[in-house]
Amino acid sequence: MDSKTKQMILSALCKHFSLDPEPFVGGSGDSDVKTLYSNVVKASGKEVSAQNDEVLKWLDFAEGLSADSKDCFAALEKLNLELATKSVLLGNGLTPSAADVAVFSALHSSVLGLSDSNKEKVPHVIRWVNYIQNKEELSTLFAPIPVKLPEFNFEVPKPAIKVEANSNTKKAAEGVNPVDKSDAQPQPSTKKTEQPQPEEPKKNATKEKDAKKEKKKPAETEPAKKEAELSVSLLNIQVGLIRKAWKHPSADSLLVEEIDVGEDKVRQVVSGLAKFCNPDDLANRLVALITNVKPGKLRDVMSQGLVLCASSEDHSVVEPLLPPAGAKPGERVSFSGIEGKPEDVLNPKKKQLEKITPGLYTDENGVATYKGIPFMTSAGPCTSSIPKATIK
Repeated sequence: MDSKTKQMILSALCKHFSLDPEPFVGGSGDSDVKTLYSNVVKASGKEVSAQNDEVLKWLDFAEGLSADSKDCFAALEKLNLELATKSVLLGNGLTPSAADVAVFSALHSSVLGLSDSNKEKVPHVIRWVNYIQNKEELSTLFAPIPVKLPEFNFEVPKPAIKVEANSNTKKAAEGVNPVDKSDAQPQPSTKKTEQPQPEEPKKNATKEKDAKKEKKKPAETEPAKKEAELSVSLLNIQVGLIRKAWKHPSADSLLVEEIDVGEDKVRQVVSGLAKFCNPDDLANRLVALITNVKPGKLRDVMSQGLVLCASSEDHSVVEPLLPPAGAKPGERVSFSGIEGKPEDVLNPKKKQLEKITPGLYTDENGVATYKGIPFMTSAGPCTSSIPKATIK
């Protein structure tokens, strides 16, 4: 490994441990990566990680990367398999480790030079690279690696819409008889005082239409009034505890979770989190769950709720909202000053959820809010590690 790459790894590790890299610069060229890592950890005053052996294994991987493009791509393919079932190489769920930072630093120049076609061959590496460069805020040390991101959308079951003919339209169509052309033409007459009046039927039809429009006007103001009354209180948002999670059997982007909300049985919920969360990391995690969405199947698996997630602006980081420790499964999330009873079941035809969610976001401190009012539980507000995020 050349001295420049070692220097970049050292700088990234110092940033990860919140240290100034200047005192380490002198001997970085002569030391191997493991020694550099050991020196940085000692200087940080932090205890050696329980996963230290795994960290050292990944440091060996980083230092052993070949400068040859073919050999390096083979290493990327191996790494891609490793990342297929996890968000980070090592760490607590979504939190990167020193191993992630070191391997990212060693691979940066190689990944930066990949063609779009080669990037498509290692999608998990590209997803991981984008997450690390944003999560660790490494843009001050490395040129950003451009990544084309997939749109993040929850799949919501859509009921079949019945189209019924408007009864008023039918009646109007039946009440107006077609005008015979022969009747519409003026007939010659010997009496000069008599004039044909073909316009009378048209005038009557126009009057009928105007009368119908007048009758419809009050009804048209009702939907606008109802929309103005939509509030977050219509949503039954409860604290849930994920008992277990696994990959959806037929959809790569979905996970299935069993969530305890204080009922006799756990709820089965399908979420679009497979690209962002490791199922094992979600076990025994608290979440905020909308429990009054209409149950429905997502790719043949029944879902009985919607896990609320925070998403960064570019959708590179997505995570479930986190109720505070001490919040009880089943308790309802409240919003100060907003009263109201939730709907028993949200009506998909009314698009209530779609109209309310634009008001859900995290503030600059990562506190989940509805139009600035915090999501509150008995133990405090729900939060996210992503500030100024959208929530849906």
